[in-house]
Amino acid sequence: MQRTTPTTTTTVRAWSGSAANMLAFILLMAATMAALGESSLKPDALSAAAKGTKWAVLVAGSNGYENFRHQADVCHAYQILKKNGMKDENIIVFMYNDIAHNSENPTPGIIINKPGGPDVYKGVPKDYTGDSTTAANLYAVLLGNKTALTGGSGKVLRSGPNDNVFIFYSDHGSPGVIGMPVGDNVYATDLTKVLKAMRVKKIYKSMVIYVEACEAGSLFQGLLPNNINIYATTASNPVENSYGYYCPGDYDHPDVSKYGTCLGDLYSISWMEDSDVNNLASETLKQQYNAVKKRTTMSHVMQYGYSGISRDFLSTYMGENLKSASSRVESIQSTSSSSAPTSRILFASQRDANLRYYQHKARKAPKGSPQSAKAHESLSVEIFKRQEEDRKINLIVNFLLGSTKSSMAFNTVRPAGQALVDDWDCFKSLVSTYEQRCGHLSTYGRKYTGVMANLCNLKVNKEQFDRASLQAC
Repeated sequence: MQRTTPTTTTTVRAWSGSAANMLAFILLMAATMAALGESSLKPDALSAAAKGTKWAVLVAGSNGYENFRHQADVCHAYQILKKNGMKDENIIVFMYNDIAHNSENPTPGIIINKPGGPDVYKGVPKDYTGDSTTAANLYAVLLGNKTALTGGSGKVLRSGPNDNVFIFYSDHGSPGVIGMPVGDNVYATDLTKVLKAMRVKKIYKSMVIYVEACEAGSLFQGLLPNNINIYATTASNPVENSYGYYCPGDYDHPDVSKYGTCLGDLYSISWMEDSDVNNLASETLKQQYNAVKKRTTMSHVMQYGYSGISRDFLSTYMGENLKSASSRVESIQSTSSSSAPTSRILFASQRDANLRYYQHKARKAPKGSPQSAKAHESLSVEIFKRQEEDRKINLIVNFLLGSTKSSMAFNTVRPAGQALVDDWDCFKSLVSTYEQRCGHLSTYGRKYTGVMANLCNLKVNKEQFDRASLQAC
């Protein structure tokens, strides 16, 4: 993921350094507001409230044209909710918004999520874009805390104990972490605290969370309780990559070659294309989970939390528009048949999608042209950055454990049902220390957060890790 900093560097550091304090403040404010109790409602308002409202939070956690697919996923998700009757006032969108009008986009102002597919960008609310796409703002939105926001539209969840909430998150992940375009990452333990606080504050009746990311299962395994009415599914288990879809390769569909980057992600495409062609009022979450699991052949789709929710119909969380259902299915099936790739559909590990993007640019640029020289230089830089991250992490681990025990840091996998790490403060401090001493972890390098978790479980502390990082970097 391309880590973007706001215009003023000092401001960015303040955001990044104060994320833990900001989360604590947001949680304190949420608890205080809950303690004040609900305001009185008139009888007619009470009747309407008892029926409940559907809310959604859609998050694209990356930026940069090479990460086109994450914003495309989120835009497609918005179109599904909108076509099924959800109102913009109940849909909150986080996306950096640098793709639609990017100079590399061959169709300015248009984003597609499949070859030959429709424009999914049109009409998408731009609630939190650019510098407002931060973890702190995400927490504030989820907790309904407008006073904790910095920038953005000001929309937050205004849901209550009779309302259902759907969250879809598409991004690069790593063990225990999922990204945001600006500032600090979202750590699994912090996300869990927010979800539990939402339950205490009675922000939802039931909640469904879909996560597209590498090692996405690590966000919930051993952390998400099964008694707070949340059901989550993930693109991958805690120790594997998820996969981009409709990606560039040697034999491309014309659209894939034209855009030069993955247009979607396999898990995300699977649940959304399933939603496109099925009646959400007659398909359950469990049925969709099984369909997505069957189609997502490159990773293990997982489920966490309270499985009883999986018996609910999709329409309980994503809306229902029976009036347009038949025409919608006909339209999408027609589009699918006319745009089906005549060449093979290519996957790319999310870890390697950036590399695929630069390889495609280098291969397609006219030989001997300035574009070719620039593309090959970018590819060389990407390869060098990967090699450097491998070298630094290996040196750090060898300094700390010695060559004979280094495999304990790289290969240890925790038992099913057990959280990634025992001491989350240690884990966060090691990630922070590495990035201070050795530079921000790239999309590729973020796989090493699992190594840092294992080091914490082996009782390596921040001071030891800091000394090793200074030697390696």
